[in-house]
Formats: sequence, structure tokens, C-alpha cells
Amino acid sequence: MKTIVKIVAIFLLCVNGIGAVYGGLHLIADPSGSGLQMPLSFLEHSPFKSYLIPGIILLIVNGILSFVTVATILFKTSKYPLFIFAQGVLLTGWIIVQLIMLRVFYAPMHLTFVLIGITLIGCGLYLKIKMRWLPQG
Repeated sequence: MKTIVKIVAIFLLCVNGIGAVYGGLHLIADPSGSGLQMPLSFLEHSPFKSYLIPGIILLIVNGILSFVTVATILFKTSKYPLFIFAQGVLLTGWIIVQLIMLRVFYAPMHLTFVLIGITLIGCGLYLKIKMRWLPQG
């Protein structure tokens, strides 16, 4: 079961990472958001005037850190469950903050990524509990 949970976590982290790198790079390259069909009016209730800063945050927090987390799993570092858990919290938090700031709800994207975040939280907790009860060696 532990192997299946790790595979699920790796898959979800890659889905999140690929999407975040793609979106982040597009928002950095074109801070108007038009390339991703995101009008600047979405930012009306946020502290941002363009998508540049959100793009940088998206790229680093959800993109690069997702792949760093995959590396912690593949290299079997002792803290990989914590990384999985943290990435789930960051992703879920990102979506919640996005909903609050943008005041736009797009069910296919928002629900999918909140569920991915919650699943990652669950995977991280499960793996941490399993590591605690398994003999060290």
C-alpha cells in the first residue's frame, strides 16, 4: 500500500508541477494574462496590477517545489512525507487564496486542484504514520 500511495503522490505532484510551470512561465512571459485567457479584471480585488508576481509565485511554490518533492520521494529522503504534506497544504492554500482574491470560481480547475491538494495531504499523513510504525534500518 505504501508504494501505491507514493506512486499516487508522484503522479499528482507531476500533474500539479507541470501545470504550474506552464502557467507560471506564461504569466511571467505575458503578465497581461491574455495568453491564458485571464483578463486583468480578475485581479481587481487583489493587490496585483498584473500577473507577473502571481506567475513567479505559481512557478516556484506549485511548480518547482512539486518537482523538488518528487525528488525527495525518489531519493528516499527521510522527510519526504513532510514534503508531500506541505505541498498539499501549499496547493490547497493557493487555490483558497486565489478564490478569495479573484472572486472567480471555475469548477473544473478549482475543484480538481483542491482535491489534488487534499489527496497530497492525505498521502503525506499516511506515509508519515507508516514510517513511524515501521522498523528503522
